[in-house]
Amino acid sequence: MTALGFNEMATPILSATSPEGARDFVVLSRLNPGRFYALPQAPQQFKQLLMISGFDRYFQIAPCFRDEDARADRSPGEFYQLDVEMSFVEQEDVFQPIEKLMTELFEEFGNGRHVTSPFPRIPFREAMLKYGSDKPDLRAKLELVDITDVFEGSEFKAFAGKHVRALAVPDVSGQPRKFFDQLGDYAVSQGAKGLAWVRVGEDGKLTGPIAKFLTEENVTELTKRLALAPGHAVFFGAGEFDEVSKIMGAVRVEAAKRAGQFEENVFRFCWIVDFPMYEKDEETGAIDFSHNPFSMPQGGLEALETQDPLDILGWQYDIVCNGVELSSGAIRNHEPEIMLKAFEIAGYDRETVEEKFAGMLRAFRFGAPPHGGIAPGVDRIVMLLADEPNIRETIAFPLNGNAQDLMMGAPTELDEARLKELHLTVRKPQPK
Repeated sequence: MTALGFNEMATPILSATSPEGARDFVVLSRLNPGRFYALPQAPQQFKQLLMISGFDRYFQIAPCFRDEDARADRSPGEFYQLDVEMSFVEQEDVFQPIEKLMTELFEEFGNGRHVTSPFPRIPFREAMLKYGSDKPDLRAKLELVDITDVFEGSEFKAFAGKHVRALAVPDVSGQPRKFFDQLGDYAVSQGAKGLAWVRVGEDGKLTGPIAKFLTEENVTELTKRLALAPGHAVFFGAGEFDEVSKIMGAVRVEAAKRAGQFEENVFRFCWIVDFPMYEKDEETGAIDFSHNPFSMPQGGLEALETQDPLDILGWQYDIVCNGVELSSGAIRNHEPEIMLKAFEIAGYDRETVEEKFAGMLRAFRFGAPPHGGIAPGVDRIVMLLADEPNIRETIAFPLNGNAQDLMMGAPTELDEARLKELHLTVRKPQPK
């Protein structure tokens, strides 16, 4: 990073809480009874303040702390990221050094596995439609096709009025029924009620469980859209947009593996761009940030004032490799009035934002350069390089699934003397 012109700088560990998506780990202040520090979920505000202070290229290997549940690709508690920020940049200016760094890193430590470069740029909406995920595994050489319009007004109740996605798989129509049943079982394991399919015979006719429900117009349109030929099989999913995307995205990868359409020994990177700025909570109907709240909206203040919030895109991006999200990043919102309006749409009143982000807003009002950054996760990079399916295997002293360090006995209870010194009383939840 220093060779690329970046300066390594450390940022504080004891900080204040901010709304960044996960729960904070908090630290009680002995000198300020009843007040708490928060361990940083990321050095977000500090690195932006560095840009405003005139340090135009910053990096550090930053410890980050998030009180969230464990997953195969997420360790509870603590993780490390290569934190990067740059001034006077647009999106592509951030991509260039990170793409160079990732290519060289994976070529050197990837045990001879090929690294595809340059990394394609895929808009979020396109990724969801073609791959069923904003973390697409591009080693699978199959793509989904949105055929919702083909079945508008259809009498086939399984598809009518729903989002419908199709997956065409070549050279499998001759497979035994077991092949189709096993893929259907896999779809059910991902939350589907079943997996509809047809296959294309040598005569070009479609046969299979749902072939009788397809009109001549359906068949003509599917043949055109999916470029069907003898030997193809087509798998269908229908439902709500997010639901069918998730299920058919998983089926896409599994079908590619079973059909010999999956590349091995390669790192396939991509950038996911043009994320929606906001999303709606289906239960409450409330609008909230879908990604990073500090991102600049595409279209600026005019977009925030005139567009439907759910149509606004952000200058936000992810870098993904082999289906693993290595990092999120964004071009930052560096203008106070745009930032205040962005938070207002997400339900935060002006006073709350002024209080929580007082230091950053004050700095912005002195004049801030346009800036942006990214923060690839070190643990996830090691996970990919080591070909480990579980991130815990890449950490020397990992916490278990309950965020406990059994060797050291953490977290621990404090004795009464220590609690008294901290002016703290413990109230444990009542057993159910």
